[in-house]
Amino acid sequence: MNEVKSNKEYNPEMHSAEHILNQTMVRMFDRGRSFSNHIEKKKSKCDYHFDRNLTEEEVEMINQKVNEIIQMDLPVYEEFLNRYEAMESFKLSQLPEDAGETIRIIRIGDYDACPCSGVHVKSTKEIGNFKIISTSFENDVLRLRFKLPKE
Repeated sequence: MNEVKSNKEYNPEMHSAEHILNQTMVRMFDRGRSFSNHIEKKKSKCDYHFDRNLTEEEVEMINQKVNEIIQMDLPVYEEFLNRYEAMESFKLSQLPEDAGETIRIIRIGDYDACPCSGVHVKSTKEIGNFKIISTSFENDVLRLRFKLPKE
């Protein structure tokens, strides 16, 4: 499998936080993972197919759950599956076309598993703190912007 050179590789804390956020959204709202994201060191964003904006209470619940998972100090590790095995359990549409026949799965404890070509932390506690800094909703797209504040 070819490694992808992207901003995600240089921001493992933010990238791992994005995986936890995505799984939290799946569990809380029974929706798919983000269909688009932009991962940067200072702040990042994820876009979701949704039917409304979030309430302040929902934003706080997401923040609490993501931070709870981070503080659990879960191991973050990789597993490799052949493409056929991976297709049985995962959507591969966001992987690069040249991902090859061996698909890398990133697992965050027993909380999340997702095909991925980026670099991650070794433990969730390395992420620090997570905070959604804004939300917006337009044309059935919910955008969450978030950062990893030092305190």
